Amino acid sequence: MSLRIAGRGLPDEQPIELWIGDDGLISADPVPAARTLTETGWVLPGLVDAHCHVGIRYGGGHEDEAGLLAQAETERDRGVLLLRDAGSPVDTRLVDARPDLPRIIRAGRHIARPKRYIRGLPIDLDDESQLPAAVTEQALRGDGWVKLVGDWIDREVGDLRPLWSDAVLKEAIAAAHRAGARVTAHVFGEDALPGLIGAGIDCIEHGTGLTDETIEMMVEHGTALVPTLVNIATFPEIADSASRFPVYAAHMRDLHARRYETVAAAHAAGVAIYAGTDAGGSIRHGRIADEVAELAAAGLGPTGALGAACWDARTWLGHPGLDDGAPADLVVYDRDPRIGPDVLARPDLVVLRGQVVTRRGRFA
Repeated sequence: MSLRIAGRGLPDEQPIELWIGDDGLISADPVPAARTLTETGWVLPGLVDAHCHVGIRYGGGHEDEAGLLAQAETERDRGVLLLRDAGSPVDTRLVDARPDLPRIIRAGRHIARPKRYIRGLPIDLDDESQLPAAVTEQALRGDGWVKLVGDWIDREVGDLRPLWSDAVLKEAIAAAHRAGARVTAHVFGEDALPGLIGAGIDCIEHGTGLTDETIEMMVEHGTALVPTLVNIATFPEIADSASRFPVYAAHMRDLHARRYETVAAAHAAGVAIYAGTDAGGSIRHGRIADEVAELAAAGLGPTGALGAACWDARTWLGHPGLDDGAPADLVVYDRDPRIGPDVLARPDLVVLRGQVVTRRGRFA
């Protein structure tokens, strides 16, 4: 069925009118006999969670088929129609067979060293010399991204430490780029950042240890940041559970205490920042509205924070918004979604591949 949707768009707040053909694509020209769904409301491209883990169970472990499909459904019903899966130990491609579920951009498996990440999630390399080959393999298996574990607690020293030397990082990131993939890395602390950024990494996840110097490096190299502030909110709990490692616990509390200041400094310097929740494991799926609120509080403001989870994130990930000929993946709100997370988390209308998949309020 062909559709017509009208309202106001963001970030410019200008009137918008869209037609959707029977092929599920947006048309700039009127489509004959299109059914009008709304003349008012806020019309946006589908939201984006730029860091999540489909297939990792809340509380730990691997999801079964029903569980991972339920995670994707939860995201869809919150208006999240594009997911960058930043590492999953299970095959999620069955989601692709469901036209009513979000699109997933996969980064394959996390790559780590033995005992330097969460058990059961990564591919563990016995020697760092294996990293370029492992990165290439994951690049070929993923959807244009590879995920490294950049730092993690080293129990021998009792604090966060880098997993890789600068030399092997340069070789591995170059190998990923040759294979057509971008590289990102989990990084909590300070010490791993210079080597990763200097090696040409494309994105930093979390980035709580950023300093003025590494922020300047990110600007110079064009490195993006996905802060996952709803995940960082768990740092005090992590610290409380690490009484055997007091230096590490104190470090995690300090990183948490300056999280807003860190993100604000990166934003002010011109680092591109995108919204990701780290859902899966310690964070439940469906939290993108909370992450947007956190980014707004950290200095991006309501419109900038929403863009980090919508139009800006789509451009960064190479997926269109409400463009002529683009797949009709969109959300509609009766109220301005910048009001707060309660509004953003409950889109009144969700359209995916040109089909209405979620209705609330006057659309129910």
